[in-house]
Amino acid sequence: MLHSENTVIPAQAIISSPLGKNNKIELLFGTSLYDLKEPQISAAADLMVRDGLRLFSPGAALIGVPETFFLRNPIEAGVLLASIRDPSDVLQRLLEGGHSVVAGRLAGAFRRSGRPELANEILTTMRAAGYDVRESDPFAPQQALAALPAAAPPIVGRVQAMWESMRGPVLEVFPQPPGLPEDQEEYLRRVQEIYRSDAYHSLSIEGYSVTADLIERVRAGNWDPDHHDADRQSRDALAARGYWQASQVVKENVARIIGGANPGTLVRNSHREWYRELFQPCVVSGLVGPGALAGYRNGAVYLRTSRHVPPRWEAVRDAMPALFDLMENEREPGVRAVLGHWLFGYIHPYPDGNGRMARFLMNAMLASGGYPWTVIRVEDRTPYLAALDSASIDLDIDPFAAFIAQRVRWSAEQVERQATRG
Repeated sequence: MLHSENTVIPAQAIISSPLGKNNKIELLFGTSLYDLKEPQISAAADLMVRDGLRLFSPGAALIGVPETFFLRNPIEAGVLLASIRDPSDVLQRLLEGGHSVVAGRLAGAFRRSGRPELANEILTTMRAAGYDVRESDPFAPQQALAALPAAAPPIVGRVQAMWESMRGPVLEVFPQPPGLPEDQEEYLRRVQEIYRSDAYHSLSIEGYSVTADLIERVRAGNWDPDHHDADRQSRDALAARGYWQASQVVKENVARIIGGANPGTLVRNSHREWYRELFQPCVVSGLVGPGALAGYRNGAVYLRTSRHVPPRWEAVRDAMPALFDLMENEREPGVRAVLGHWLFGYIHPYPDGNGRMARFLMNAMLASGGYPWTVIRVEDRTPYLAALDSASIDLDIDPFAAFIAQRVRWSAEQVERQATRG
């Protein structure tokens, strides 16, 4: 699971050791360790150290997992298969261990994942050594496997596979896109009109204590950190100011998007500016250090109350370009909005501000289909975060897709009512 960049905290981790006693050790939050007695651990060539953990190597792991692993974890299995650069990574272990059944399973798995040359090499070599190998496909017939690039970083394959597996469920529940607005000025006027509500809810979801009055004061420019200590030192006021600054850049991007620009390309090139504007007031005030504006994180992050652990910081540099590639090439704006929002938060590229950035991204993608700017309300925080967790932990996008679709429909109804009254 770790080789495929699945970093969810498992309900149970199994530790193999000659000193194991087959004992379950209960831990907090319903998790546990199980010390499995393994009289003889594999050869040193089958083991590796990663992040301080002694793990089986990818090749040894593929041979060691049961057939049910492919059925239950098709994304992880597909990513692991794609990480195998050459058949020799598994062949020597298959030959020396006499794993004829496993060889047939892996041959079928490689063929199903679009790498027939590896499948043929495994079958030919095993049979040349005198083994009776029968190819079998360990994946379920209905499982659609993404065509992942061979030997790409595992996080890239994982992001691509999750996107491909979740497109269909999003399309099933999301309303049809209205199309780019004919009256672009009116669309942007509505974006500006809803700003106060959007800022209040987005900041409140993240735990800031903001009021409509504070948001309006910041928006109107009645904010003077040079002469008023309260403005300079107030975490909430600084956050509100940063949100205002970032929203102006996002609004400029939205204007270009509804004018026909590729939204994925535009956000790829602009999201760093969003982030800088979001935290510039905190840096100038001295509340946070200037290094906060450097960009993507250089350390681990953990989410309160969630078993989802964002990818290692080293993987972020590969994950983000992969995400923007998918958004650039995706033809459905609803898919871009839902999966773009979720995956931005899943990757968690920044030390802070990822939720606000993800909601900005969602609305930029919604604009590309002519959907109205959509607010996630603070009173919906619990189901919103639960739906995100469902996607990140269980790879079930249905609750989040349905939640965003409902909010988009509600926003569209409000726009229609205003138009009728006007």
